[in-house]
Amino acid sequence: MRKDELENGRITQSFSLFRTRFAPVRSTQTTLRTEKPDWQPWLLFFFSALRQQTRNLNAKVERERLLQTDLPELSVQLIDYLRDHGRLTMKEAETLTGASRNTLKVHFKRLAERELVELHGKGRGAWYSLI
Repeated sequence: MRKDELENGRITQSFSLFRTRFAPVRSTQTTLRTEKPDWQPWLLFFFSALRQQTRNLNAKVERERLLQTDLPELSVQLIDYLRDHGRLTMKEAETLTGASRNTLKVHFKRLAERELVELHGKGRGAWYSLI
């Protein structure tokens, strides 16, 4: 299969998915200016999307809870800081936690092995972010 055919297939597939997902919205839109608008398709779509988002959020919360239960307090501090600020250098981590550079290296290494953080760069300019 050629690259342009693959991309065209993806575009067609995406458009088909778009039409399928938003057909209830369109169905309701066509009745809005009538005497009796039909809200049922839109409400069913909305509540099913809300239910799915609730499931997704519950799964994320549970994942976070599991990850943090067996992490040392210092690792949890690092993750919390990264969640709030997006990035963290080794120097910032030293200042923030009061821990030694070697201790922080061990914690960052373990967090990277668990695929929770990612190291960007090398040397003094290196920084960590959440994956």
